[in-house]
Amino acid sequence: MTGASPSVLRQVLSRPSGLIGAVIVVSHVGIALLAPYIMPYDPAFQDVTSMLQAPSAEHWFGTDRLGRDMLSRTLSGGREAMLISTLATLVAVVWGSALGIMLAKIGGLVDAFVMRCIDAMMSIPWVLLVLLFTAALGTGTAALIPVLGFSYGLSVVYLARAATLDYVALDFVLAAEARGHGRWTVAFRELLPNVSSSLAVQGAMQWSWMLLAVSSLSYLGMGVAPPTPDWGQMIADARGIMQLAPWAIVWPMAALSSLVIGANLVVDAWSQVVNVDTTSRAGAH
Repeated sequence: MTGASPSVLRQVLSRPSGLIGAVIVVSHVGIALLAPYIMPYDPAFQDVTSMLQAPSAEHWFGTDRLGRDMLSRTLSGGREAMLISTLATLVAVVWGSALGIMLAKIGGLVDAFVMRCIDAMMSIPWVLLVLLFTAALGTGTAALIPVLGFSYGLSVVYLARAATLDYVALDFVLAAEARGHGRWTVAFRELLPNVSSSLAVQGAMQWSWMLLAVSSLSYLGMGVAPPTPDWGQMIADARGIMQLAPWAIVWPMAALSSLVIGANLVVDAWSQVVNVDTTSRAGAH
């Protein structure tokens, strides 16, 4: 059974947490896609005559310190973060799964050496690791995708390897080897289908972590570049005016937290359906 088959998705949605989480995530994705058509104003337009206006009939979510409409910025603030998170998650899951499965299949000194290297890299806080790579590659969407994809792929290697070790010595793998199949064929024809459930759940977890990572980097000034609206960047802009204009920080925080909570609800329901442990070391980085 694959990790995202129709039967599994039906079971996830049959659970209250899974259904609520799915509704939240789908709503956010729909808003992000429709944002250019439903925004009342250009999110980058600055109106000095409307700075720090409280929520009103003209600006439902109020305005920020540059007079930009908070509703428009909140609606579009997750577009770039979700795009980066999705692409970076794909990068992380693809390379992490491929390496983890092959290490489990190869074993020996190669496996031990590579895993010790990954241990060393995972001992570095992810912010410092990302800072190291952004210093070399720069910031912006094009740089964030490979940087986050590599950083978060390290934990995928652990999970893929651990899950694959349960199968490498089983009869169907030995039979495939006896038929003359090469390592790559055995790894991705025989082993991958059996660990796909764990990898699918890990990918969903990575996506929610990526969202927080992208927003955190934007908050620190290393993520999405202005004037593109981003929730983390909006929170950073509003931190100095919290008492004067609390609405400027409440809306992006509510949007980001609700999306992360929704994603985590889906992951929790999904992991219960496919019986995958989401608290193991493989998920921590």
